[in-house]
Amino acid sequence: MKVLFWRSLVVLFVILGFIGAILPGMPTTVFLILAAWASSKGWPQMDAWLLNHPKYGPTLRDWRAHGTVPRKAKWLASIMMLISGIIMLFTTAPLAVKAFTDITMLIVAIWLWRRPEPNPVIIQQNAVDLEKTDMPAAQSAESQLNPEKSNKAELKKVESENNKS
Repeated sequence: MKVLFWRSLVVLFVILGFIGAILPGMPTTVFLILAAWASSKGWPQMDAWLLNHPKYGPTLRDWRAHGTVPRKAKWLASIMMLISGIIMLFTTAPLAVKAFTDITMLIVAIWLWRRPEPNPVIIQQNAVDLEKTDMPAAQSAESQLNPEKSNKAELKKVESENNKS
């Protein structure tokens, strides 16, 4: 039941991210970050697919490892929120709804610009490290975030091989 919950969230977030890739004004990366988070809880294959995606994988790995957001993404998100906020002002929505959405987008923009940006040296170093190892990027990112978990998995593997012989 728990796995079904996480997988349902992953599907929902991936669908929203796909819609965001098509519709201007709706974010893509935010929903893919949420999808990667949910997939790490209950769908390892999807987590690996997202982290190894040619277009979004590097951004997702940087977010997971360092909480960084590229400057281009910050600008794009801020401009889209500004345009959405201006459009919202001209709708027939109640004033409270207009104020709430515009204030929420302002708070999100402030939070977004306070996030660090990826360091090109670290990105290049991570790419070189991945090339040197036979580990897939998702496994490498997971081991960077949680080395104890990675070491425990390796120990269990060695123990099970020793028990077989």
